[in-house]
Amino acid sequence: MQRYHDREWGVPVRKDRKHFEFLVLESAQAGLSWRTVLNKRENYRKVFAGFDPVKVAKFGKSKIKALLQNAGIIRNRLKIEAAIHNARRFLEIQKEFGTFSHYIWGFTGGRTKVNRWKTLKELPAKTAESDQLSQDLKKRGFKFVGSTVLYSHMQAVGMVNDHVTTCFRHRELSENNKSRLR
Repeated sequence: MQRYHDREWGVPVRKDRKHFEFLVLESAQAGLSWRTVLNKRENYRKVFAGFDPVKVAKFGKSKIKALLQNAGIIRNRLKIEAAIHNARRFLEIQKEFGTFSHYIWGFTGGRTKVNRWKTLKELPAKTAESDQLSQDLKKRGFKFVGSTVLYSHMQAVGMVNDHVTTCFRHRELSENNKSRLR
């Protein structure tokens, strides 16, 4: 968890495959702890074709059956089916906007929103931006994309800087978020 916090969480992501990865993982996390999902991340990477949305979109019934038997991931049929379904919707957004990144960053005007929370208790579970993103993705047919799940996504991919102001990462990411794209 410390390594994830210190190196990844909140670093701006512009690569579509990384966005897809976090969408799959954040959706899988719904109702569970992030630690649980993060510990299964490498297994997810293996069985979800390196988070290639083109390949995941082609998964069929036999692949779903195999995934449901894999103890290395969250074996929830609805979440697995949602990941495959969402891969197809993800590709539609890429086609419409050129990249998923261009689409999703539009919800923050293309820039990281820098918050100035002093304590973890101040961090919201969702915001107006995550509400709008959730509504738009649901209209486009995405599943497991509630506002809380999407705010977690926005935090993870650096659309918002929610490191508390006393955290060394808050300053680093606020000053230099353009050069640290994943």
